[in-house]
Amino acid sequence: MHGVEGAGDVAGRAGATTGVSTGAVARRLGVSPTTLRSWDRRYGIGPAAREDGRHRRWTPADVAMLDEMCRLTAAGVPPAEAARAARDGTGGAPDRPAPRPGPMDRGLPLGDVRDVRPECRGLSRAAVRLDAPVVEELLTSFVDEYGLVRAWETVMMPTLRAVGRRWAASGDKYVEVEHLLSWYISSALRRVPAAPPLRTDTGPVLLACVPGEQHTLPIEALTAALAEVGLPTRMFGASVPVTALDEATRRIGPRAVVLWSQSRSTASRPLAQHIAAGSWGVKGARSGPEVMLAGPGWAGPPMPGISRSHGLRDALTTLARLYGPEPAPEAKDGPPCP
Repeated sequence: MHGVEGAGDVAGRAGATTGVSTGAVARRLGVSPTTLRSWDRRYGIGPAAREDGRHRRWTPADVAMLDEMCRLTAAGVPPAEAARAARDGTGGAPDRPAPRPGPMDRGLPLGDVRDVRPECRGLSRAAVRLDAPVVEELLTSFVDEYGLVRAWETVMMPTLRAVGRRWAASGDKYVEVEHLLSWYISSALRRVPAAPPLRTDTGPVLLACVPGEQHTLPIEALTAALAEVGLPTRMFGASVPVTALDEATRRIGPRAVVLWSQSRSTASRPLAQHIAAGSWGVKGARSGPEVMLAGPGWAGPPMPGISRSHGLRDALTTLARLYGPEPAPEAKDGPPCP
């Protein structure tokens, strides 16, 4: 197979005897469940057996056929012709050579197949195809099924890193993939419903990128995760000037301030110390915020009195403790291990 992932790799995860659902197969292959149903109805590319005669359960052989169908259609073979070839196992139509894998079929450099979840490969395929409806559908399903934190850690971030590697290796060739994927991840994060507030007697968590820093997705994820467990937030986004941070801190009186820096060039230790030294309130009852440094830009020796997060889960746990007992952000199982 020439696809992002060999049919055997996907099929092996499908379960040798019981099969998997249409939704699970769609997530792994990076197509819409509607597309799979349409292929079944129009071209006979469907499961060999159905549970109780109705529900589709895809066996490893079924998934292998789907993988070939995806490869051929991504390479430009018409769906009806691709379906015949996939069913026959010929790898291409009789009157044309098997298509060479193109950029739409290769996906992103996600690493060794044994170390990458199939959901990442499915999202990768859809993103490289610029298939926005499928990207949106996949991201929504990941958050619904696995919860925000696990979806971010195990699917969203690995795929985003893969986009970054491909972009770095090929100039601006894949910038449109990065922009599309970032946009729809941001949209998925903002759709996560907020829980009722746990506390109303203390300030919120203020989240901001330091001056000059434009990468916002990680603190967007933290903002959504905090809201999901009922913690109040104020999110200020990219490249917030020092004067604006000062003014916002004075006006809001936050319980904590999270400063995000992606690179060493934007991380400013004097800024972090300045925010940590701030205070508000009447004389004799003044208070100041806890400051948390987030992002790889803050690498280096620790700063006294200032915490540093080591990922979304760690930041969520540390900040939640400031508001009382540690909440359980989700009780859902993560994606199946590769």
